[in-house]
Amino acid sequence: MLAKKTAQLLATVLALVHLAAAASPLAATEVPAPARAVSPAAPAVAFDSSAATRAYLDRLTPEQKEHSDAYFEGGYWLKLWGFLYGLVVAWLLLSRGFSRRMREVAERLASGWLVSVLYGAQYLLATTLLYLPLGLYAGYFREHQYGLSNQTLGAFFIDEAKGLGVSLVLGSLAIGLLYAVLRAAPRTWWVWGTVVTVVFLMFASAILPIFILPLFNDYTRLEDPAVREPILSLARANGVPAHDVWVSDASRQTKRISANVSGFAGTERITLNDNLLARCTLPEIRAVMAHEIGHYALNHMVKGMLFSAALFAAGFAFLAWSFERARQRWGESWGIRGVDDPAGLPLFAALLSVFFFFAMPVTTTISRTMEAEADLFGLNAAQEPDGFAEVALKLAEYRKLEPSAIEELLFFDHPSGKSRIEMAMRWKAEQLGTALPDPEP
Repeated sequence: MLAKKTAQLLATVLALVHLAAAASPLAATEVPAPARAVSPAAPAVAFDSSAATRAYLDRLTPEQKEHSDAYFEGGYWLKLWGFLYGLVVAWLLLSRGFSRRMREVAERLASGWLVSVLYGAQYLLATTLLYLPLGLYAGYFREHQYGLSNQTLGAFFIDEAKGLGVSLVLGSLAIGLLYAVLRAAPRTWWVWGTVVTVVFLMFASAILPIFILPLFNDYTRLEDPAVREPILSLARANGVPAHDVWVSDASRQTKRISANVSGFAGTERITLNDNLLARCTLPEIRAVMAHEIGHYALNHMVKGMLFSAALFAAGFAFLAWSFERARQRWGESWGIRGVDDPAGLPLFAALLSVFFFFAMPVTTTISRTMEAEADLFGLNAAQEPDGFAEVALKLAEYRKLEPSAIEELLFFDHPSGKSRIEMAMRWKAEQLGTALPDPEP
C-alpha cells in the first residue's frame, strides 16, 4: 500500500501525486475459527438475524471498542486539520511571494508549456515538504500509537521519497496539461479540464498495478492452489479476465489486510496482501475476494469515473467562478496575472479543497453505496456470511464499529461494521429460510 495520504487536493484530482493503493474495505486482526458456507438447501432452523448480529458485535470488549472509536473519531479531526493546514500552506505560498518566484524561475529556464511543468515540479516539492509534519504524524506516529504499523521511520521516509518521485513525474505532467487547457480555453476551461482530468485518471488507473504499486511493495504470484483456485474460480464465474492472483508484502508497512481488483483496459490484476493470507481463514478470504470481484463485475470503475466527472465538473465550475473573484481582490499583491498563470495554482488548490471538503457527504455516500453493492454481490457469489461477518467485525481494529447514523453519512466511505454484519446475517437468515417477517409499520 502506498504510504501517501496527501492533503493536496488538487494533486489528488489531477494525478498520481500521492496516489494510495486501493485498500480493502474489510480488515482483520486475528484468526477466528473456520466459517462454513450456507447452502440454500440447509435445513430450516431457528435463526434470529438481529440476535446473531448483536452476538457478533458483543464479542468486542469495551476496551477494544474504545480503542477503535478513538482512532476513527480522531480521523474526523484529521480531516478538518488537514483542510485548514492546506489553506494555510496556500496562503503562505501566495502571500509571501513564493509562488510568484517559482513561476519566475520556471520562466527563466523554459518557455511555453514547459513553464507550467517546471512550476508544477517546484510546487509539488514545496508542498510535500510543507505537509511533511502533518504527514509524519498521521502516517507514522499515529499509526504506531494505535498499533497499526510495522514500518520503521527509515522505511517511511523511503516510501515518502518514492511517492515524491511519482508526484514529480506524473503530477508535473498533469499540472502542465491543466494549464495548457487554461490557455487554450480560458472561458470554458472547466469543461475541458474535467475531460482531461478524467482521461488522466483513467490512464493512472491503467498503469497503477503494473508500474506504480511495485515501486512500494514486492508482488509475487500466489502459489498455494488451495487459496488460489477458489479465488480464480470466483473470478472466472464473474467475468474477471485474470489467470493469476498476486500477493503484496504489505506486512512490512502495515498490520491491516487488503485486497483489490485493480487496473483498467487490460491491466487488471487480482491482488491480496500477505496479512490477508496470514490472518484469515479460506472462507474469510473468499468473502473478501468476492467483494473485490464484485467491484469489477458491477462496473464500479466506470461508474466511479462517471461520478468523478460530475464532481470534477461541479468543482471546476465553482473554481472558475471563485478564482476570478479572489484574483480581482488579491491577485495583484500575490503576483497572479490571470487564470492561466501557474503562480495561481495554490489558490486553485485552496478553492478546490473548499469545494470537496463541503462535498464530503456526497463523495462518501457515493463510495459507501458502491461498497454496499459489492458487499451484497460478494455474499451471493461466495456464500460465506459468517466469513464475511468475521472479517467485517475485525474492522474494529481501526474503524468505529457502531457509529451513529449521522457519523456514517458524513464520514464513512464504506458501510460500518454493524451495517455489514446485519447484511450478512439477514442474507444467512433468508438462505436458511428462517428470516423473521418485517414488523408492521
